[in-house]
Amino acid sequence: QVLLVESGGGSVQAGGSLRLSCAASRYIASNYYMGWFRQAPGKEREGVAAIYIRGMRTGTADYADSVTGRFTISQDNAKRTPYLQMNSLKPEDTAMYYCAATTHAFVAQTLVASEYNYWGQGTQVTVSS
Repeated sequence: QVLLVESGGGSVQAGGSLRLSCAASRYIASNYYMGWFRQAPGKEREGVAAIYIRGMRTGTADYADSVTGRFTISQDNAKRTPYLQMNSLKPEDTAMYYCAATTHAFVAQTLVASEYNYWGQGTQVTVSS
């Protein structure tokens, strides 16, 4: 069983930045999909960003329309740790953020939660106006 642990959450003012990281308890696989999801109180969990990781390389990233141009998903190759760089944060970005991973060979909908089988416990991001 792979356990994922998110870090980097916190409270910032609108326009600020945060960088979330996702560490795995053990080796996941050389190739896997990594996704970031968020859930605000009273709302459904939504996909924010996803990427295919192949060793030291990454594939084309997918983003939700609401974060395109502001968020970047990638991998810190020195640490082999996926991350989500969040810039120009808005109050509506406030939510619990989760990282997720799957070793499925093909994922049709990378921003859909049901495609992933490994999840973290979440890290809170709060953006004040």
